[in-house]
Amino acid sequence: MKTLLIYGATGYTGRMAAAHAKTLGLDFEIAGRNRQTLASLAEALAVPFRVFEDDADAAQSLAGIDVLLNFAGPFAQTAEPLMRARLEAGVDYLDITAEINVYRLAERLGAKAAEAGVMLLPGVGWDVVPTDCLTVHVAQRVQEPRSLRVALQVPGSMSRSSAMSVSEIIGAGLLARVDGHLVLTPDAQPRDFDFGEGPVQCAPLSFGDLVTAWHSSGIPNIAMFVHVSGDAFPEGDLSLLPDGPTAEQRDAHRARAMAEVTAADGTVVRSMIETVNGYTYTPLAAVEVARRVLEGERRTGFETPARVFGGGFAETIEGTTITDC
Repeated sequence: MKTLLIYGATGYTGRMAAAHAKTLGLDFEIAGRNRQTLASLAEALAVPFRVFEDDADAAQSLAGIDVLLNFAGPFAQTAEPLMRARLEAGVDYLDITAEINVYRLAERLGAKAAEAGVMLLPGVGWDVVPTDCLTVHVAQRVQEPRSLRVALQVPGSMSRSSAMSVSEIIGAGLLARVDGHLVLTPDAQPRDFDFGEGPVQCAPLSFGDLVTAWHSSGIPNIAMFVHVSGDAFPEGDLSLLPDGPTAEQRDAHRARAMAEVTAADGTVVRSMIETVNGYTYTPLAAVEVARRVLEGERRTGFETPARVFGGGFAETIEGTTITDC
């Protein structure tokens, strides 16, 4: 039986993923940096654990592992050493990041990964699983799709790790895909999108879909937006934030994304995806991806969820629906 390693397993989302992997009966180990917290979680789950001093150590200590699922953000710090080591160790790499520079890195390493027989598949949570599958769905509704606009709705509170990742996303600058190329668009303006309760203003922001949607759909012009409500994007000392929202808070806020495609003939179509809360969706989707990869459902090189598992994959997670608007 092939073995999964969940890295960052003692973090907010990693703990939920490890518990779900145990429920599914997967053969897995957990890993991180804090021996005490790892030992406690490993005992509760009755699984082996590995302690790594740093990301470089983790990259070199993968004997017996077939797939690594990375929950340790911000991913700007962990993804590169782990990805590069995967190429040498022959271990498939998965993570849950929304940070665009991680996708650009995986894209650059794609040819080497293919040569090594390794898959680099970042973004197996929310984002980008729902939006990647939504993009494929809406693109199939027209002939010759030419432009895509994707808007995320971010309700409720944010985890500490996610807030730190948002800082990395903002630091990447405002980007869009224009005629197939990523370009800086510092003058990008907000746009209104309707998530089912009337139009709301959404700000431009550079999520990983600027890379994944291009590979999954081939649409040459792509822009990303986000609508923030409540305290979703916190300010101040992010290290003081709680691990993440409670189960009750997650249940109170479902997640939505809207995709709008314009065809070569000017036809405009829109579709919306709705799921359980993003923090609930992520461990479910990520572990399901890992399960499928362990069973051989994979492609080598840099990949996207929709390319590997099909445009209907997001809807295999309970509570997910796509509506054509």
